[in-house]
Amino acid sequence: MVLTGGNVNDCTRFVEVMAGVRFERPGPGRPATRPDRVLADKGYSSKAIRTYLRSRHIRATIPERRDQRANRAGRGAKGGRPPAFDRVAYRRRNVVERCFQRLKQFRAIVTRYDKTALSYQAMIDLATLTLWL
Repeated sequence: MVLTGGNVNDCTRFVEVMAGVRFERPGPGRPATRPDRVLADKGYSSKAIRTYLRSRHIRATIPERRDQRANRAGRGAKGGRPPAFDRVAYRRRNVVERCFQRLKQFRAIVTRYDKTALSYQAMIDLATLTLWL
């Protein structure tokens, strides 16, 4: 998790977040750092992010923004193909959105009463533990 100010766009920290991804793989060995697929909303629909994911051989399920579609269509044949989009896989993104909504039920997280990043991170950890139990 990367903690930034409220006025920082999420997509600017995408590579930093991906560098922190670690999950256990089945069987022995070190943790995996490359997921099979990334599900993201339209805010992450940029050429830089798609290029980064393609270079790491990670499938992207990110809907294309309306202005990007119009720009590509306006360029005609030079606009290229639209990026692949799996509607069935994208439906699973609601799990993350529901988790965010559950976290927003904690007043201290929504209003950010904590002054330091460390205490705010601790509050998020406490809230996720409360939800998990």
